Order: sequence, then structure tokens, then C-alpha cells
Amino acid sequence: MTTTGDWNQKIIEEFRANEGQVGGQLQGAPLLLLHTVGARSGKERVTPVMYRRLDDDTVAVFASKAGAPTNPDWYHNLLVNPSATVEIGSQTYDVTSRVLDDDQREPIWTKHKAEYPGFAEYESKTSRTIPVVVLKRRH
Repeated sequence: MTTTGDWNQKIIEEFRANEGQVGGQLQGAPLLLLHTVGARSGKERVTPVMYRRLDDDTVAVFASKAGAPTNPDWYHNLLVNPSATVEIGSQTYDVTSRVLDDDQREPIWTKHKAEYPGFAEYESKTSRTIPVVVLKRRH
């Protein structure tokens, strides 16, 4: 049986081998590798996550967890430690995270669902509001 960790590890390896490009069901999707510090473990965690570029220094990520009833671990990690690192393409840089409030979240979430209908499906599978988190580059 393949675990989420195994699947993520294969994506991470493919991402790094191809300067941010992956194949399969994620081919062509805007994908980044999010490095967080485990909220309980204190260990670095790396997770592939789809993103939406907001400007040159800012991207949004979506804590969908494929419509599961709970938020993903990376989201909890960012709540405890909002400092993180991202890999986008061949670039790696530090970011500060911030969870958007409902008014800020809605236009970004609506555009993302329209462009990637799988996210609308995730939303329909859960009763929770899927958080949108902004990652702003630190200079």
C-alpha cells in the first residue's frame, strides 16, 4: 500500500530533478515545495503544494487536504511557526505565512476553484472552510 508520504516523496524527487516540473496528474500545475517546522516534532517537513501567484513576492496556498475533515499538518505547522521556506522552480527562499480572513480569502479562493475545479470538489467533500494561506517572501 502506498502512503501519502511515499507519494509526496516521489513528487519531491521529480520536482527537484526537473526544476519544479512534474508529470502525471500534477503536470502543468503550479507546484511548490513548502518547508515547515513540525509543530510537535520540531523537525523540518517538506510538502508539495499547489499555489497561486499573487505578485512577485507573494503566493497563496490552499489547505484543502483533498477535502478531508481536518486541515493538513503543514497548516498546523505554520500556525505555530509562520516562518517557512519554499522551493518554486529552481529558486529557494524564505517566506512568512499569514492565514487570510474570510473577506481576503474569498476572491482568491473563487479564482483558484474556477481555474482548478478539483478544489471545488474538495470543498464539497468537507464541512470546514478550507484555509487560504499567503506566503510572502522575506528579503
